[in-house]
Amino acid sequence: MPPFLRAIGISKAFPGVQALANVGLQIERGEVLAVVGENGAGKSTLMKILAGVYAPDAGAIEVDGQRASIPTVKDAERLGIVIIHQELNLAGHLDIAANIFLGREPTWGGIFVSNRIYQDAEAITRRLGLTAPLRTLVHHLSIGQQQLVEIARALSLQSRLLILDEPTSSLTESETARLFSVLRELKESGIAILYISHRLKEVEAIADRVTVLRDGKNAGQLERDQIGHQAIVQLMVGRELKQFYQRHRGDQAAPRPPVVQATGVRWRYDQKGVDFAIAPGEIVGMAGLMGAGRTELAQTLFGVRPMLGGHVQIDGRRVAIRKPADAIGAGIFLIPEDRRQEGLILDDSVKHNVSVTMLSLLSRLGFLSFGREAILAQSMCERFKVRTPNTAQIVGNLSGGNQQKVVLAKWLSRTPRLLILDEPTRGIDVGAKSEIYALMDELANQGAAILMISSDLEEILGMSDRVLVMHEGNLAGAIARAELTEEAIMHLATRGAVHA
Repeated sequence: MPPFLRAIGISKAFPGVQALANVGLQIERGEVLAVVGENGAGKSTLMKILAGVYAPDAGAIEVDGQRASIPTVKDAERLGIVIIHQELNLAGHLDIAANIFLGREPTWGGIFVSNRIYQDAEAITRRLGLTAPLRTLVHHLSIGQQQLVEIARALSLQSRLLILDEPTSSLTESETARLFSVLRELKESGIAILYISHRLKEVEAIADRVTVLRDGKNAGQLERDQIGHQAIVQLMVGRELKQFYQRHRGDQAAPRPPVVQATGVRWRYDQKGVDFAIAPGEIVGMAGLMGAGRTELAQTLFGVRPMLGGHVQIDGRRVAIRKPADAIGAGIFLIPEDRRQEGLILDDSVKHNVSVTMLSLLSRLGFLSFGREAILAQSMCERFKVRTPNTAQIVGNLSGGNQQKVVLAKWLSRTPRLLILDEPTRGIDVGAKSEIYALMDELANQGAAILMISSDLEEILGMSDRVLVMHEGNLAGAIARAELTEEAIMHLATRGAVHA
């Protein structure tokens, strides 16, 4: 029997970029095939071709052994191929059932039959273990529940191939476990699953095979008994990452005056107030469950949220932070969690994004020096290894890892005293992660204080000199490097017991 789907010699080019070159792939019924690669390797482009979003420049696709034409998303869906994008595509003001059948509402004599969608939705959501009432508005659901609604929609289309693009990027551990349970059940029923993720630990847990892309080409394939972190990384980047978490800790035994001292910082009136200090050259990780208040603290320190109590000192001097300009003036920079919405001007050039924080220093008599701007942007792109044809490239056209490097370059063209990194490597491949860790280590060794907020416990363990753990808007405790374990972090994150 032929495989459910085979892609043969797929090529696709965009202006200035060869996204795919003679790429092949095949997936069997009832199989989880993981497709991995660095940002810009061509994964998303290939998936969009299979799902009818893009047309290939060359190559062919076979479904059930027959040549298939997939010019549109609707054509893909008719073949049973459905893609669920990383940014969920749901109507938050409609309920669960309406989202499942949006655009395909059942009618009788031209009249919408509402009871029918609830009956059909009930059978699908029960299969997925989605227990929320079907009339619940989707914007009231957790991200994990919304993910299940997307899968329910796919099943309502009689999908035979489910393509998942970074499905766990915003999920909690329990929601990820539930999603994996659902995927295993779907696999057992014969549905093929294409799974794209930068989280290699998840790939090891869920994949039957792994196909690796590098620079728009096939780099190799791993069977189930070959799948392992090092084997995947070596195919992805073409080399071993011998020291992935690049942290070179100098002599930190001698006490040093802190760069930042936060005392009683509150953004809600019902908080106790958050106290912490970070010394020069120190990377302090901040962990906690979703909703623990980590991002809110970062936004308060940066002046995005009003500080309702407490104060902050930088290098022993008290600073008033009422708006981001106050924080920037004090040397506090924030790399936000959502780089696309909050960190970049997506429809502007790399050059303008890099230089935006330096305009006053690049101008004379109120006029911007385009030559100095170009030199700055080029030097920062070289320092941060931003892969772009040139600095005039629109930043929204870059891969996620290169976009994150542009955000870092934008701020690090100045000299930070406190650098706050909120989920700095979310949705970024292992090669780009390693480069960002090396930059963090370099900045720390130059004397900057770094507060790294992350949901990736491996990252927290690998890069942190100490860890602060948040619980329900308060600081649950601090863990020294010598006592740092996943169990110690989760104990504080879930119970909120204080270990000073």
